[in-house]
Order: sequence, then C-alpha cells, then structure tokens
Amino acid sequence: MLFALIAYDRPGAVPSRADLRPDHLKHLDSLGDQLVLAGPFLDEAGNMVGSIVVVEAPALSDAKAIFDRDPFMVGGLFDSVTVKPWRIGVNKTPR
Repeated sequence: MLFALIAYDRPGAVPSRADLRPDHLKHLDSLGDQLVLAGPFLDEAGNMVGSIVVVEAPALSDAKAIFDRDPFMVGGLFDSVTVKPWRIGVNKTPR
C-alpha cells in the first residue's frame, strides 16, 4: 500500500532544511524500491518550504516508522505533518 507524508516547514527554517538535506537525501536513497516519489513544496520565491514523500509499506505504522527516521523529522524541521494512505489516480511522470 502507498502512504504519503505531507509536511510543511517551521517558519524561517530554510537554513535548517539546507543543513539537514544531505542526510535526508541519503535516507531517501536508502529506501530503494519502497520510495515512490519525493520532492519539496516551494514558496513564491522558489525556496523549499515543505515536502511530499510517498512510500510503499505494508501498513500505516510501517510508513510512519520510515518517515520518523527521516533526518527532516529527527531534526525538527516540520511545523505540521500529515501521513495518509494514498493511491495513484493518474501518473504522467516518467519512472
């Protein structure tokens, strides 16, 4: 089953995001085929201000465990986090 993390950064967290990003990308890379997609939300100036990460996991608890190990979560980057089951409705992105 697929699960999406939708998270928004704490206000003024651009420097923290930059510091945590290399370890965050290593974490995503370590997920292998479990990772479906990931990317930042941007503000009007093009600054990264949030994230969407979609993983495949057997259950919600497994997905939350994956997300909880993410350096962005461990480092306290996010102001709000939602994790929900998710289904691809239309996919026009190359994989």
